[in-house]
Amino acid sequence: MRATIVWLLAMGYLTVLPARAQDMRLADILIDGQDWELVAEGFAFTEGPAVDRKGTLYFTDVFRGKIYRLNDQGKAEVFVEQSFGTNGLMFGPDGRLYGCQNGKKRIVAYDSAGKDTPIAEDVKSNDLVVNRQGGIYFTDPENQQIWYVSPKGEKRVVERGLGYANGIALSPDQGTLVVADMKGFNLWAYRVEPDGGLKFKQPYYTMRCPSGKIDSGADGIKIDAAGRVYATSHLGLQVLDPDGRYCGLITKPPNAWLANVVFAGPALDTMYVTCTNKVFKRKVNAKGLRYFDPAG
Repeated sequence: MRATIVWLLAMGYLTVLPARAQDMRLADILIDGQDWELVAEGFAFTEGPAVDRKGTLYFTDVFRGKIYRLNDQGKAEVFVEQSFGTNGLMFGPDGRLYGCQNGKKRIVAYDSAGKDTPIAEDVKSNDLVVNRQGGIYFTDPENQQIWYVSPKGEKRVVERGLGYANGIALSPDQGTLVVADMKGFNLWAYRVEPDGGLKFKQPYYTMRCPSGKIDSGADGIKIDAAGRVYATSHLGLQVLDPDGRYCGLITKPPNAWLANVVFAGPALDTMYVTCTNKVFKRKVNAKGLRYFDPAG
């Protein structure tokens, strides 16, 4: 076994990770006395939470075709009046807000005034992630695919065959891509290649499923600065450590569909979730990731 591990390290299939505690307990993330707090309500279906350089939260009301952000008073205000059903959102290194604009079958980038520019056209999408170089990965659940758009705007399919590719995130070093299969039990991990391709697909994270369900319902996912994965699901917000072990379950704010999660605020230590027609937050002992921030 030792010889095999040495060979895998030498070939670049494995990465030596920094030392960390043996256990990453859910109790180390949650703060005593802190619970979910309502931020905004009255929407049709909230999704796509994203955070900018200032820590400001943005999110979509998919069915009503609007994008919102929280102002300095913590109130939701319209950022984009007509988003054509934009779902997944994420800020890129150029400061623009990238989105899955399903109503027009394209990936777009919104500038500071909310004006959109097409990045990739004639594609179906659900969620996306933008790396430090400006490369974009996005899921296409209807066609069971993952797409990659290079910083030069060249698009190609880099993975096929997931049951329902949904949420998507990168590891802290951006060397591993994690994708949620909504119709399965696992979150899948891939090694990111220099050309944007994906290799060594593994069902690295195993989700919990409620009694009577045949899938986890994994939807939106995010990874924090310590490498923990947070995945919304039928049961609630499931947390797994960088080694794929289960940390625990954070219960839903109300008993409604939990679509997505992000860390926002100036210190990236406030967790926000989109939950059907509402948005909630809670302070935590964890720090989020922004992929456009400088490495290390």
